[in-house]
Amino acid sequence: MTATATSAGESDQQQPRIASARGARPARLLPPVAAALSGVLLYVSFPPRTLWWLALPAFAVLGWTLRGRGWKAGLGLGYLFGLGFLLPLLVWTGVEVGSGPWLALAAVEAVFVALVGAGIAAVAKLPAWPVWAAAVWTAGEAARARVPFHGFPWGKIAFGQADGVFLPLAAVGGTPVLGFAVVLCGFGLYEVVRLAVRARRTRAVRRGAAVAALLSVAVPVAGALAARPLVSDEAEDGSVTVAVVQGNVPRAGLAFNAQRRAVLDYHARETERLAARVKAGKVARPDIVLWPENSSDIDPFANADARAVIDRAAKAIGVPISVGAVVKRDGKLLNEQILWDPVKGPVDTYDKRQIQPFGEYLPLRSLIGALNDEWTSMVAEDFSRGSEPGVFTMDGARVGLVTCYEAAFDWAVRSEVTDGAQLISVPSNNATFDRSEMTYQQLAMSRVRAVEHSRTVTVPVTSGVSAIIMPDGTMTQKTGMFVADTLVQKVPLRSSQTPATRLGTLPEIALVLLAAGGLGRAAVTGLRGRRAGDA
Repeated sequence: MTATATSAGESDQQQPRIASARGARPARLLPPVAAALSGVLLYVSFPPRTLWWLALPAFAVLGWTLRGRGWKAGLGLGYLFGLGFLLPLLVWTGVEVGSGPWLALAAVEAVFVALVGAGIAAVAKLPAWPVWAAAVWTAGEAARARVPFHGFPWGKIAFGQADGVFLPLAAVGGTPVLGFAVVLCGFGLYEVVRLAVRARRTRAVRRGAAVAALLSVAVPVAGALAARPLVSDEAEDGSVTVAVVQGNVPRAGLAFNAQRRAVLDYHARETERLAARVKAGKVARPDIVLWPENSSDIDPFANADARAVIDRAAKAIGVPISVGAVVKRDGKLLNEQILWDPVKGPVDTYDKRQIQPFGEYLPLRSLIGALNDEWTSMVAEDFSRGSEPGVFTMDGARVGLVTCYEAAFDWAVRSEVTDGAQLISVPSNNATFDRSEMTYQQLAMSRVRAVEHSRTVTVPVTSGVSAIIMPDGTMTQKTGMFVADTLVQKVPLRSSQTPATRLGTLPEIALVLLAAGGLGRAAVTGLRGRRAGDA
């Protein structure tokens, strides 16, 4: 055989190898691309869209990418899923301060999802793996809600389910149980499809695996249907007519702070306009009036003119007002709600407890100042934390205050209800974030909280969207954005406690322990497998 013939023969043998290598490249890219796109799909399931059901195929695809992988691959695929989800979800964080903080926040929060991905890859080798995997996801959310800097629960799966069939589960065990059910159903959906495909190919599927897969889908749905009686609009303690005042701001973005007096005047003027409409018989007289967070960034305790403006508005409407103010007391800067009586003036206060890092206080101030002195100038002085729950008695009604960012934290809402709140108010200031999706994401949180604790929830916002939400999560009224408006409605007062309110963190602890058990079992199984291989 000649050299030319030999080369030709070798070339012929190499052709299939080259073609095989080329074909393998797209196959290797498929899991990471699918992981990232399934994260985007999960984002699309969140408000302002009402496509809650897209969370199920999102987790089904994630299950496909992770099952059969090692923990290292799970780490990378989980990170891609986290970026696909969190980058678009949190884009509002960079509306006024640029893309740097937004990208940094999404990158850090996606690390938690990466660790969850590694955990899911490990437990996916176990029987009934969707249960273990959903518990691992819940454990990841529990960690993300607590660290770093007191946590950042934004993007919990439960907050995307305000319009979904699983929502009643919030009353059973709060956001952990609601989120667990959605994730379990998504992973179960993939397992049902996987086993169906296998059965079609081999006609050999273990009955136990098939039953576990079907239950992973059926139990969350059945549980949600069984929980519906826990959701009620019945007025257990009578009712109260609330007025939610949205005064608007001079301009969107951080610059609204430059005209603090104008913001106060806008809310006072809208309240006085409401008083005129009541006097003319055009609208029902409210029993209580609720102003947003930062409706008076001028301290009314230190500034007589601000005090006079609020006092005049309270006297005009003739009922107590909850006023959102920035005050300085004993050398501490506080984000405060003030109960303003039309006769006595300020009679009670609530200081925000869960303050926002990088917005209301600056962690690692010296380090960040060395990197970017503009940030230290934007947050020139740190707010201090309150220490006590805030429940105002307003015309006989017990109103629990949950200020803006606090609505994302389970404990901050529950503490007001266990302290006797018959309805909840979530005064907020979203003007900084312009017309971004942030407002709608936060509004969905309030709808979930309404069902979780079976309370009416009012959401007064400086620039919108303000809303009134019934205990079943239904939004009965809402305003537009960047308009002055007032919502007036008679709403039920309730004092009974849901299982979620009574149980508190116990369901979350149980699911975290379940995740730990699954991870421990996976570790032991893997160790035994390696020892058997070595033998």
